[in-house]
Amino acid sequence: MTPAKVALVTAGSRGVGAAIARALARDAHLRVAINYHSDQTAANILIQELTTLSSLSRSSTSNFIALQGDMGNRADILRVVAETVDAFGRLDVAVSNAGWTRMTNFMELDDADNEDDWDRCFQMNVKSHFHLFHAVRPHLEATEGAFVATASVAGVQPSGSSLPYAVTKAALIHLVRSLAVIAAPRIRVNSVAPGVLLTDWGRQFSEETLRSVQERNALKRFATPEDVADQVRFLATSPSITGQNIVIDAGFSL
Repeated sequence: MTPAKVALVTAGSRGVGAAIARALARDAHLRVAINYHSDQTAANILIQELTTLSSLSRSSTSNFIALQGDMGNRADILRVVAETVDAFGRLDVAVSNAGWTRMTNFMELDDADNEDDWDRCFQMNVKSHFHLFHAVRPHLEATEGAFVATASVAGVQPSGSSLPYAVTKAALIHLVRSLAVIAAPRIRVNSVAPGVLLTDWGRQFSEETLRSVQERNALKRFATPEDVADQVRFLATSPSITGQNIVIDAGFSL
């Protein structure tokens, strides 16, 4: 019997990453490796939840594992990928969900004049995704797998937590399109671009800002982490989509 397929979800212990892990385990029936940066407790709780959600057969070997690693560190990326493949024997889906920003006023140019912010945003929002793709490429080629990155509506519509964040998310979307060309025909490469979500991260915006965003959204509500996860699952399992960026923003960018 062919073993169940395997997904790696980076920054996967909470928020959007955790929702993606649930969707892949429950709806796509994948074995899942969860990467976390520092919150081991949240990662372990999620592993127990995935075991309950999954329809995969219970065996002495776990179908779900949690792996610590800083996705801004290339050595950690290589180690997490290697540990995933060592544990499960293959890799079919890589969800590159790590990112970083510092909350500033997008409309204040002086707020964007911070070299550390630009460097950190490029490291986490662009280079980390490239480094992960480079590490997983041979494994995804072997399984004709999928790579899905988490971008942002800020990379489509100038907006968001900071100018460096918006610019680097736009760069990520172009990186995804470029990798789709380079990796074809054996690997499918796509991205999702959420709008503001009411996760711990999204709630860092002021209540006034959140009310303004909700009013601007054509659907007068916020998208949810589960909405994003559904699209990631679709891109991970569809055999005919590559080079696309799916915006999930409740109509913010219309």
